[in-house]
Amino acid sequence: MSKKAKPRVYDKAGKQVKVADKSWYTFQASGEAEQRNIEIFVYGEIGAWGVTANQFVQDLRAMDDGMSPVIVAFNSIGGDLFDGLAIHNALSRLGERCTGRIDALAASAASVAVCGAHRVVIAANAMLMIHNPYTFTGGDAEDFRRVADVLDQTLEAIIAAYKAKAPNIDEAELRRMVNAETWLTANEAVALGLADEVGDGLKVSACLGQGSVLQRFQHAPAELLAQLDEEPEAEPPEPDPAPVLDAAKLALMVTQGCAAAGISNLVEPLLAATKLESEAVIQAALIKAKALHGLCVAARLPELTGEFITAGLDEAAVRARLFDKLVGSGGGFEINNSLPLDDDPVPKVKAKQVDTHSIWTTRQAAQNGTSKGARA
Repeated sequence: MSKKAKPRVYDKAGKQVKVADKSWYTFQASGEAEQRNIEIFVYGEIGAWGVTANQFVQDLRAMDDGMSPVIVAFNSIGGDLFDGLAIHNALSRLGERCTGRIDALAASAASVAVCGAHRVVIAANAMLMIHNPYTFTGGDAEDFRRVADVLDQTLEAIIAAYKAKAPNIDEAELRRMVNAETWLTANEAVALGLADEVGDGLKVSACLGQGSVLQRFQHAPAELLAQLDEEPEAEPPEPDPAPVLDAAKLALMVTQGCAAAGISNLVEPLLAATKLESEAVIQAALIKAKALHGLCVAARLPELTGEFITAGLDEAAVRARLFDKLVGSGGGFEINNSLPLDDDPVPKVKAKQVDTHSIWTTRQAAQNGTSKGARA
């Protein structure tokens, strides 16, 4: 039987700005009330695996005063296309006071989102990538025809977003570049009208931390892939650790921290994972547990959070595990702008075929035995 599911468009697929919870997504305001500047950093995925359009818009509404300049900095591999379109439109509504800034990479849905800004500044060593929507699906012929129609419709939405930023762009050439998965340098993006100015070069590679995500694209530039193999910069020396608390106080920290974060069901896994080593270890574990819980909730598999914590998995590994489970669940289809990896696992057989002959033979044997017993 064909399964009908609402399509989701996203691609599979970090940050220099220091924030308390190690998040790659943050809002900050600077200056006096009369001269505020609102700066937004989107250094990661867009959509359920990262920041949703709903979260972005709600946070923007909470901080925006209707007058201050808004700068949205992107270093993103992409994400959910519909969320990217919603962010595009949210930036467009800000009008002339909105500037989009590409610090390193605006790929796929992120390129759609940044083009909603009135003015786009791209760093001299940054790139903007445009390509067709991509998906995986299963089902009968009618399901595949329906998915193809959805892909055609979403492509038109992508083209419209780029043309809104660059109305004079040659549409035939734009479609050719989108179809070819084109990686644009800063000067090329400005020449096409998808960016307005080339800014100073920056070294920002946080969103490239998931190498397998970048490698899903067909034509990712070699220089970007090379960054994945670079040795990470040395971290500044950590301050002297605070005095270790006794076990009872550390256990109370875990319990209270879980209650405050709404993850009280994870107390036992966290106690086992941290071994109550120190306050710093527990604080880090709580932050990580909250992030993993958010990923599992987004995937509608919150029951797996404790298992992942016990296994000591990081966010990248959890994303991969959840992605594999979603792909193998057979619960409809998702439109994914990324390409599958060469080593993606072969889908597992979900059910054994019914052996009708064996069932019939067993029933016949049982009936014969009953008949002989009755005659005896």
